[in-house]
Amino acid sequence: MRRLPLSLLLLSIAACASAESGSPETARGNIYSYWSARTNAIQSRQPAWAVPLVTTYTGLFQVVRTDILRQTTPTLTHTWNFDNSKGVNVILSNRTEVAVNLPPYIQHNSTTKDGAGDMSFLGKLRIASGNAQHGNYTFCILAIATIPTGSYKNGSTDASIAPTLGAGKGFGRFDVQSTLGATLPTGNPAMNTAGRPIVWNTAAQYHIRKIFWPEVESNATFYKGGANDGKMQEFLTPGLLIGRCALHSDNPRSRPGLAFGAGMQIATSHYHTYNHGLVLTARWIY
Repeated sequence: MRRLPLSLLLLSIAACASAESGSPETARGNIYSYWSARTNAIQSRQPAWAVPLVTTYTGLFQVVRTDILRQTTPTLTHTWNFDNSKGVNVILSNRTEVAVNLPPYIQHNSTTKDGAGDMSFLGKLRIASGNAQHGNYTFCILAIATIPTGSYKNGSTDASIAPTLGAGKGFGRFDVQSTLGATLPTGNPAMNTAGRPIVWNTAAQYHIRKIFWPEVESNATFYKGGANDGKMQEFLTPGLLIGRCALHSDNPRSRPGLAFGAGMQIATSHYHTYNHGLVLTARWIY
């Protein structure tokens, strides 16, 4: 499970390198060049903000992404989440994006058995947006669906759907993006244990020079029903994103590039399942 995201990265690198090699006539005529130009045109109608560490991006983006999360409990037990439910995002049309997210691999470092988590999918519809010259804002609706692929109780017993609203507004180099949604299990076992939690994430970012994006996020979950009914959990997450680092900086129309980031989730609520979590991200923008 840990090697799959790397394999996808290598596959994308090979495809992009192949697309940009050869004669100019070949480059103009191949599929990737057409797709790249089309994606650039679609994204030119929205702000060019960085994708936050935790908060779902409120615009459309196209990326292969893998994250690593290390959670530290009050007893100083470290739980590693490799990939953290990330995968491949593709822009399908002027307003839509889909993602296929691989099951994460969870290593507990305790008596709990390690294993795979649940596979998930994302669908996003961009309702409205404007680039820096036309309002500098985004508004979207999205849904995240999961299927129970977890092993050794590392996932849910039932599938779920999470309808979510997302919006963002920029003010010069500063922007705020926020999403609000609820996870709705499709079966009673998950409903009785997890309930229907409401998740509210907000990211505030500042753009420095060309590739640096310091940010701070609030990641809050309000539990409705289930074992934690009435409780609230919140993490404050300062972090830094670096990117996009273009592979062909001499060609402004070239899309391939890398982005990296790191942050630390710090529990700020009385109830929390872990004290803090280190978040690492690597992204191949294609």
